[in-house]
Amino acid sequence: MIPGNTILPGRDFVVEKQPTYTYEMSPDSGLIRGHVDGIEAMKQAVYKILSTQRYRYLIYSWNYGIELEDLFGEPVSFVCPELERRIREALLWDDRIEEVGDFKFDTSKRGTVHAYFVVHTTVGDFEADKEVKI
Repeated sequence: MIPGNTILPGRDFVVEKQPTYTYEMSPDSGLIRGHVDGIEAMKQAVYKILSTQRYRYLIYSWNYGIELEDLFGEPVSFVCPELERRIREALLWDDRIEEVGDFKFDTSKRGTVHAYFVVHTTVGDFEADKEVKI
């Protein structure tokens, strides 16, 4: 028997985006102090994503974090474009991040690639960076 009711349950609900409001972490001291929102919360989210090795921690989804360990020992000519792709891929899983671009790389320090880039989010744009030892 085919139901005659064409009204879908739950059609009258509204999906709301969650705010960026979160605890404020201090990466230098390891302390949590108060709360942050907006751009500061997004900077913290980017820092956390790029500081978490993907697939290592069971508490995180396999979509969370970045893969960096296999870049050790690779030539700079391989690491720079691959690092750009991996940073972009890691950050775009967060639906608050719209685009990641304007990459610049500093390879002047031996054994290190330092990537600088701009993150475009729903609450504004900011510059970020990630250093990788190779």
